Amino acid sequence: MPGPFDELRGNMLDYLRQQGVNEKLLAGIMAYREKYPWQDESRELAQPRFRFWGRELWEQALAALLAGENLLLIGEKATGKNVLADNLAFAFGRGDWNVSFHINMDASMMLGADTFKNGEVCFRPGPVYACAKAGGFCILDEINMARNEALAALHSLLDYRRILDVPGYGRLKMHPAARFIGTMNYGYAGTRELNEALASRFAVIKLPPISEEILGAILSDEFPALDRKTRDNLVNLFLELQLKCQKGEISSRSVDLRGLLGAIAMQQQGLSWRLALEQGLFNKVQNEEEYGLLKDLLELHV
Repeated sequence: MPGPFDELRGNMLDYLRQQGVNEKLLAGIMAYREKYPWQDESRELAQPRFRFWGRELWEQALAALLAGENLLLIGEKATGKNVLADNLAFAFGRGDWNVSFHINMDASMMLGADTFKNGEVCFRPGPVYACAKAGGFCILDEINMARNEALAALHSLLDYRRILDVPGYGRLKMHPAARFIGTMNYGYAGTRELNEALASRFAVIKLPPISEEILGAILSDEFPALDRKTRDNLVNLFLELQLKCQKGEISSRSVDLRGLLGAIAMQQQGLSWRLALEQGLFNKVQNEEEYGLLKDLLELHV
């Protein structure tokens, strides 16, 4: 579904200038694009759905990627880790590969495995291999969900060697334009500490909880017809949910920015605010006592 971000296709640098991003970094992006034009016709360029807001975070991320580093984005739920990753791939003019990690992830799922084609055994590249070869941006989503022994397969790609040896198929030398962006949240069930050897291969950015200013900008950007009073009420509701979650008074289930945006979209289709917010946020809560508290907040703010 097209959104307001479509107006900035091809004008990402103008958007970054509006945020006050350092001109030297913008010049670096242009030099990178000129040096490494996207040439893989089988993979479309990254197409982010939302804009990422935050000058300092933009500058940290751009500086790391221009320096040839890989990025690890750490933050709680609803801090915009994946939105920033998508925006970075778009800013650099790259195709993107997304790998969602889970406890059963193994090296073959990331790098590739043997397959049978045209009567013979051949290598079927995985997303990490394909991205490294093409020079894209690979987004390793919730990287700390996978076992450390599976992640060890990435070590030679992510350090100074930038190579991958595939038994029986030779060595892949990673494209110089390729970058890897990991995301992780310590709060999710099934997550674990990232082992030190892997963590050392990333530049790390910690994303703060979303602020009132940024959340207001997101809602205004995504829903320009939303009146200011309603927008402010929704911002206050979400920030109070976020605060209560930080204090341990409620779970993180209802602190769901995707759910809030979905609720607003449903309301604009004709659903009442109460039903839209229940469906987008509060019905995700399973504890009855917590659900009652959330209903009280709904009556207070909206």
